[in-house]
Amino acid sequence: MELTGTFLVLLEEFRCVFTRPSYVTFVALVAGWCLSHRRRYVTELIWSSGSIRIGHFCRYHRFFSQSVWELDTLAWVLARLLIAIFAPSGVIELALDDTLCRKRGLTLFGAGMHHDPLISSRAKPLVSWGHDWVVLTLIVRCPFWAASKVWSLPIGFRLYRNRQGLTKGKKKRRRDGGKRPRWQKPDASHRTRPELALELIRLVSGWFPERQFVVSADSAYGGRSVLKHLPVNMHFVSHVHPKGALYEPAPVPEPGQRGRRRKKGKRLPNMAAWATDTSQPWQRLEFDQFGLHATLDVKTRQALYYKAGGTRLLTIVLTRDVEGGRPDQMFYATGLNWDARQILSYYSGRWSIEVTFENSKQFLGLEQPANRTPQAVRRTAPMALVLYSLVVAWFHRIGHQYVRFPERPWYPQKSEPSFADMLTTLRRESWRENFRGVLPRSRRVKNCFAQLAEFLSLTG
Repeated sequence: MELTGTFLVLLEEFRCVFTRPSYVTFVALVAGWCLSHRRRYVTELIWSSGSIRIGHFCRYHRFFSQSVWELDTLAWVLARLLIAIFAPSGVIELALDDTLCRKRGLTLFGAGMHHDPLISSRAKPLVSWGHDWVVLTLIVRCPFWAASKVWSLPIGFRLYRNRQGLTKGKKKRRRDGGKRPRWQKPDASHRTRPELALELIRLVSGWFPERQFVVSADSAYGGRSVLKHLPVNMHFVSHVHPKGALYEPAPVPEPGQRGRRRKKGKRLPNMAAWATDTSQPWQRLEFDQFGLHATLDVKTRQALYYKAGGTRLLTIVLTRDVEGGRPDQMFYATGLNWDARQILSYYSGRWSIEVTFENSKQFLGLEQPANRTPQAVRRTAPMALVLYSLVVAWFHRIGHQYVRFPERPWYPQKSEPSFADMLTTLRRESWRENFRGVLPRSRRVKNCFAQLAEFLSLTG
């Protein structure tokens, strides 16, 4: 079973990443991944692609655990393909976040206890066992086939690993007279999520040094680990902590002044005082776009967010929700000539990355692969995110011509496809091409096959 030929054209771009035998295995696994209705185990991918008798089954397992190919090279080809399709010119928008893939088993490489936002509340944070992936995505705004939607297409992936546990170290320290165990020394190889995010940002910046980027991320990535080390072709939009201290730029030293030059000016009023300051009036903005449907009062100023950005001057935006119940918030951007609407529009597009994570888990089995060894763990889950990007790219090129929404009398006004509709369209066209010319000319047989293909194509 193969995917439609128009999708295989996209896969041809990745031939340079693999050896000839590995590329054949890659195409078979991609077909099984897209066509499977069950969990995305490697054995299930072999069965779904019809590759049971094509080579030994170990070759498909070894593709992730032992084959000679690099995930960053695959990401580079993917990024080059997506930017050529969706952003051939102009500023490139990116979004940054991490997602938890829940797992079972204590022998999984890289698994640990991570904050679980789905089961947590503000009053009680909870954790779950699994893998935590830091993902960088390309933002695609309002394509012609979905005029009101924004899409996040993954192009960079890093697995975050926790530090060594300290409970065992405390017991050992008591036994050996209070000395620190050798294995408990600070791990120089440990990298935080912001450090991994910065690595992805620098990677993409180096791939396209002649292009300009805008990266949006939440407050977890808005600190000094990222903001102080941005490449020159990267702008950044993020959240300011409600109690964050803002400062005026450093004053120009007077002639003949002795001593070290000041790095910052006087401290500005905090968020609450700024909101009540009548000397600067509010400006009302109405937003009706993906990720932001609200009427906001805003104030803007240029200031130093010294704890995060040091001496770098930033544009700060204070927002107050007029109709809803959102609390006052502050955002910052490295673009000094941007207005409040532009900054908030950039940040609101970041919400599409949450939709990407949800669709990848629900329809492409991001959490389901059961690989255990280091190489296999680092490669398998990102393959689901790569397929998400490729399905959207295929739909943008060809698939929108074949989309057909299911007949639902209770929902006749649907006009824009979801990712489930895209995957259904890809499956339907693949089934049709594989059986074209095989079926008899009987109209009854063709109608029965059309109904069967439609059923097999539906995403669950």
